[in-house]
Amino acid sequence: MGIFGAMTTAITGLRAQSFALERISDNIANSQTTGYKRSDASFADFVPDSPSRQQALGVVNAFSRPTNTIQGDIANSEVPTHIAVNGDGYFIIGDQTDTIDGLPVFGSEDLYTRRGDFEFDQNGYLVNAAGYFLKGLPIDATTGNPSGSSPEVIRVSNDFLPASATSQVDYRANLASYPLTANADPAVPDSELLNPASYVNDPTAGNDEFVQAADVSQFIDDSISGGAVTAFDAAGASVNVQFRWAKTDTSLTGGTDNWNLFYLEDSAATGANPAWRNIGVDYAFAANGQLNPAIASSTVTGLTVNGVNLGNITLDHGTNGITQFADTNGVAKVTDINQNGFAAGELVGITVSEEGRVVASYTNGRTIDLAEITLASFNGDGGLAKTDGGAFRATSDSGAPIIGALGTVVGSALEGSNTDIADEFTKLIVTQQAYAANTRIISTADEMVSEALNMIR
Repeated sequence: MGIFGAMTTAITGLRAQSFALERISDNIANSQTTGYKRSDASFADFVPDSPSRQQALGVVNAFSRPTNTIQGDIANSEVPTHIAVNGDGYFIIGDQTDTIDGLPVFGSEDLYTRRGDFEFDQNGYLVNAAGYFLKGLPIDATTGNPSGSSPEVIRVSNDFLPASATSQVDYRANLASYPLTANADPAVPDSELLNPASYVNDPTAGNDEFVQAADVSQFIDDSISGGAVTAFDAAGASVNVQFRWAKTDTSLTGGTDNWNLFYLEDSAATGANPAWRNIGVDYAFAANGQLNPAIASSTVTGLTVNGVNLGNITLDHGTNGITQFADTNGVAKVTDINQNGFAAGELVGITVSEEGRVVASYTNGRTIDLAEITLASFNGDGGLAKTDGGAFRATSDSGAPIIGALGTVVGSALEGSNTDIADEFTKLIVTQQAYAANTRIISTADEMVSEALNMIR
């Protein structure tokens, strides 16, 4: 049995080294495959029960040892929808099972991959070169947070982004305690004020108070610029809203530091028609330069510019957003003036942000988060079952997927194969030598059998 047992063992050795050679061949062939994870060969001996001093002959078997957790090199890509995983995790993908009315139908099973060469197909889906569709969590447009907990196939529409009317203007500024208006003269008390107030129609009627067109020149000389902002109506038409500040009372002559804010209602007004309108709020300041009482926001009712009605607009000042500190320039220094409306926009590009979100860019300058790319991890990565195209399927050995892996998504990048050609060549030499040595065992055993047979001749 010894000679024939040696042959049997050597044959299993040949089989095991052939198995190892297959792994090496596959690794080298996929050395340039995006996201490929090499497989190494692992050997194990099998021996029957026998006394320790008369150990019976065993055999050898070979197994695949996956390297799913070993990172490949990450390289930059010029394609904005190419993505890579840095660290732990797998992209969640779907597989097309059918087509109905020209659109793909997806199976219910999730697959997983590190292959991130995703690009858009004709239907707006992100598909990698192996034909798998990227999944993620849709983003709620109102909250900006992911909605739901089950990843869905990501699809981007080429539809226009609808216009959004302005409803709020963030406005913060410091008003010089002594405004250097055109009529201001430090030697003349109250010359920096809106004075005389007689040309401001109905000065006690709050928001109805306005400056008629015939008095615009005098109003400009009695006020200071408060900046301007481009707002939008419901159809997305732009409207230039101009502001001016006028000081109406001062503590320098025993009064209270008080200001009014005006906006240009009609740039083409004539005669007694309204040109500038008071928003109807008294901004009163204490000696420390802070509003007293505090005003976090003001509402401009029915703000209309050159015939375009923007509706009620909220001026958001935040906490201590409007102040009155000394300023040698004597101006209103606007530190923030932004609004929340925008015109309609056409889709011009899709990118992946540092937060792993699919972001759409539009011609109106808006960027919208569409979906969040979620990563899955497994307790037993080595137990994942390989399928075509660098995809994996969860098994009982890998455990169920855990949504929310610790890895990060890198946009405009691709993870390369983790195959090391130099290492594979080393294994190739070792495998070849081991295979040749096993053949020598078989040839030697054959010669010994021939010698035994020759004894009876």
